[in-house]
Amino acid sequence: MPTTLKTGVVTGADFIDVMNHARHHGYAIPAVNCTMSSVTNACLEAAKVANAPMIIQFSHGGGLNFAGKGLSNEDQKAAVTGCVAEALRVRELAKLYGVPVILHTDHCAKNLLGWFDGLLEANEKYFKENGEPLFTSHMLDLSEEPIEENLEICQKYLKRMKAINCFLEMEIGITGGEEDGVDNSDVAPEDLYSKPEEIHDVYKALQPIAPDFYSIAAAFGNVHGVYAPGNVKLTPTILGNAQKYIIEKEGITGQEKPVYFVFHGGSGSSRAEIREAISYGVIKMNIDTDTQWSMWEGVRDYEAKNNGYLQTQIGNPEGADKPNKKFYDPRAWMRSAELATVKRLQGAYEDLNAIGACAK
Repeated sequence: MPTTLKTGVVTGADFIDVMNHARHHGYAIPAVNCTMSSVTNACLEAAKVANAPMIIQFSHGGGLNFAGKGLSNEDQKAAVTGCVAEALRVRELAKLYGVPVILHTDHCAKNLLGWFDGLLEANEKYFKENGEPLFTSHMLDLSEEPIEENLEICQKYLKRMKAINCFLEMEIGITGGEEDGVDNSDVAPEDLYSKPEEIHDVYKALQPIAPDFYSIAAAFGNVHGVYAPGNVKLTPTILGNAQKYIIEKEGITGQEKPVYFVFHGGSGSSRAEIREAISYGVIKMNIDTDTQWSMWEGVRDYEAKNNGYLQTQIGNPEGADKPNKKFYDPRAWMRSAELATVKRLQGAYEDLNAIGACAK
């Protein structure tokens, strides 16, 4: 176990050090869907304040937003270029924040594999020039396909990714709810819960290709979005049972949690549920809905506080000829959004037992 973690963007062995550090010390890392540079900046600031690692991740829709919604996405060029451009920006800025930063992309369904291919091409180019991939990791979400096809495609891509030290996250079972245009609200309830045998199938398929160089987003009742209490039935013990099952079937010794698990749909979950999941090997928890809300909350509160200064360019409660430029400057109200998100993410770090993680 390393006594210190590399700071800035981490990949390959340095990333595995961060994962093992989290597993050993019983914390997980927040992964926030960043859709604009202000969200990214808030995440980096939150990580610095918490003195803990941060996962900056982009969805396909986020990539389009970074590129500019006015562009055509023919051949996935805009989605790929948007993600690559923001990844390069993060690489430069991450050096200044003094914490490990993981660059990741979120759900990629079968119909978006062209996007995934473009991202891997960018990684391979960056690896050739710099000796490491541009991104730390990528996610394939083929959970809606037959499990045999899911594993076959993951195997194919993991071989390619391992060659450039790029880590794979895959999904087994389905995360309910809706996120980034993917709606699983009406999925059959049984599909929201992975079986130990299915998780073991993933282990058997991927472990020989890249030992311990992948993570599994297994379904244990988790749902994208935020819902009233009682509407989501989380069963984190599924993860613990899967760990035990794999240890028994594989004859593993000296390791209680051989699988890295990912918690999707973390927004709105209780601290007790989150920490129980961590105890079973979760090292990453996705947060999107709650940080979308915090960005809006910051803008809403800024407008309420400064309403009289935001109605016209000239004229406010201090006088009819007083200018309002400093109030409607986008930097002012977006800073309020960033600060609200930094605050929300401190709560997430606390839930994840990750405050001060870099000093553990």
